[in-house]
Amino acid sequence: MIARLTLFALTLLLAGCDLASLMADPREAQREADARAIGSACRHGLRSLEDCYALNEKASKAAVFAGWKEMDQYMRDNKIEGIVPVGKKPPEPTEEVVTEAKSKAAEKTQE
Repeated sequence: MIARLTLFALTLLLAGCDLASLMADPREAQREADARAIGSACRHGLRSLEDCYALNEKASKAAVFAGWKEMDQYMRDNKIEGIVPVGKKPPEPTEEVVTEAKSKAAEKTQE
């Protein structure tokens, strides 16, 4: 009888716990927080999302966007002006040179 009561009490206690958060990897939570902070810093630094993604390729794009969006709303609500970014610039997109490759058959017809 006591074992059943103990098991029932333990079940009730565990039912209120968020086991997923207790067993979650703390490094994953830290990466998520870092990515949100990156997004916030990009918004405050007047960087576009695309630049932010290019500068922080390893960060989760969803978390970066969430941080950027939160900071955008905060800055609008409190009428805060952004600061001009100083430092590393995002990589410039390279233009692809398209060349036409001639097939061997096309070369033979020209001869």
